[in-house]
Amino acid sequence: MSDIEIAQQATMRPIIGLAKEQYDIDAEHLDPIGHYKAKISLEYINTLTDKKDGKLILVTAISPTPAGEGKTTTTVGLGDAMNRLGKKTMMCLREPSLGPCFGVKGGAAGGGYSQVVPMEDINLHFTGDFHAIGVAHNLLSALIDNHINHGNALDIDPRRIQWKRVVDMNDRALRNIVVGIGGAANGYLREDGYDIVVASEVMAILCLATGRADLKERLGRIVIGYKSDNKTPVYARDLNAQGAMAALLKDAIKPNLVQTLENNIAIIHGGPFANIAHGCNTVTATKTALKLADYVVTEAGFGADLGAEKFIDIKCRMADLKPSAVVLVATVRALKFHGEVAKENLNTENLAALEQGFVNLERHYHNITQHYGLPCVVCINHFTYDTDAEIALLQQKCEVLGATCVTSKHWAAGGAGAETLAQAVIEVVDDHEPEFTFVYDEKLSLWEKIETIASKLYGAKRVTANAKVKAQLATWDIDYGKFPVCIAKTQMSFSTNPNAKGAPSGHTLEIREVKLANGAGFIVAIAGDIMTMPGLPKIPAAERIDIDNDGRITGLF
Repeated sequence: MSDIEIAQQATMRPIIGLAKEQYDIDAEHLDPIGHYKAKISLEYINTLTDKKDGKLILVTAISPTPAGEGKTTTTVGLGDAMNRLGKKTMMCLREPSLGPCFGVKGGAAGGGYSQVVPMEDINLHFTGDFHAIGVAHNLLSALIDNHINHGNALDIDPRRIQWKRVVDMNDRALRNIVVGIGGAANGYLREDGYDIVVASEVMAILCLATGRADLKERLGRIVIGYKSDNKTPVYARDLNAQGAMAALLKDAIKPNLVQTLENNIAIIHGGPFANIAHGCNTVTATKTALKLADYVVTEAGFGADLGAEKFIDIKCRMADLKPSAVVLVATVRALKFHGEVAKENLNTENLAALEQGFVNLERHYHNITQHYGLPCVVCINHFTYDTDAEIALLQQKCEVLGATCVTSKHWAAGGAGAETLAQAVIEVVDDHEPEFTFVYDEKLSLWEKIETIASKLYGAKRVTANAKVKAQLATWDIDYGKFPVCIAKTQMSFSTNPNAKGAPSGHTLEIREVKLANGAGFIVAIAGDIMTMPGLPKIPAAERIDIDNDGRITGLF
């Protein structure tokens, strides 16, 4: 059966009763949205402050490929398996964006028998969080143009406005637009553009905010552009925008409770772009789960060079989180792809290609254990076409690497198929006190931070940028020097070339642009060709999605 068919046959339990049974959360602390989704109040979350934190487990992956790796599926399967073994475990996931759902990637609720449900709701609108974030973002856009139209008392330079508009859809035609067409009554004529909602700084802010006051303060810090002197920043608070924006986010800031196919509680909240932002669920969700459960399994977007690095150097640094272990997900198919096998041939046994592609896993494992200082369990997410010889080769190579390697069949068998993986993770976590190192010291200059990530994690020989970029970073060092850096590059490779498979070394990382995300609290360094507004493929997933007369959705995956 397809993922959606499996999800639609699930026996879900009312979320209010499930939350009470599993975590003793009374109904008065939950805002139900239908029978199977609920938001948990911040007031209740604040009562958990004195509770001891559980153990935090990060699920990351090798460099993504068209073959698929399965971080979300593994996160859900591992969480279900740990609960089956009597370990009180909660999963923390990101919310899916509509753009990928209707584009190439599809949904993000797991797969096979390791899913969170209701699958259709989670992938389509969910609880309205993304809508609220988009509206809050676009309110600020409207206030900027309105201020200029009514005299521009702040002396905003229309040519240096940094704040675009957003929509939660892949629509390449909106990347670059002109607003104010039609005469003076329609505002000031200027160039503008759209990003996808998950690339909005408002999304990153919501995911890093620790409460309503912090949310509002961060929104006020957003730099929307510069004055005509070409150097003085203009903030959202200068437009008195932060109050109304925070009001629009009054419910979006509350974490969302759902359940897995095996009726275990999961929190799904927030979803920043893993390129332009840090690619993790909200700090509020993670910290809440750590107070409620003994173990928390969470994920970070894309491969470990992006997702795990930003999870540790941005999220953990800001929120004082301490992961106990990492699960590195790989598939035989994906490793063969890194070994230069074409996508259409990935189901055929190829030991030579598997050995060649293993270098990608090897570098990610080395980065996690050596540069982050975290114990790592390698999870081989099993596919039907994997052969015994291929699995044996992977096990052998992991053994030489010194890595604990487990083949897991959670996609086909749910939590029961991941019990061996769960046992391996539990043994590591229970024997390990949370200790890790950041990849770079916050006292380094912004340029030095970029160089450190590039050399240590990407295997780059050098980092280059034009004089304008270097001058901008040097200027920001004065006021924002302690900010972490968020490198935006292709997720498909350690380099900026998405076609460079395996573990390329000695390459040059060129930083072509830098952006200040002052509200979020980090500097974005854009390397290579990164789109903040994706486009749809020739045959988008939207063409397969439908709804019948009974309201049953089909075609989601």
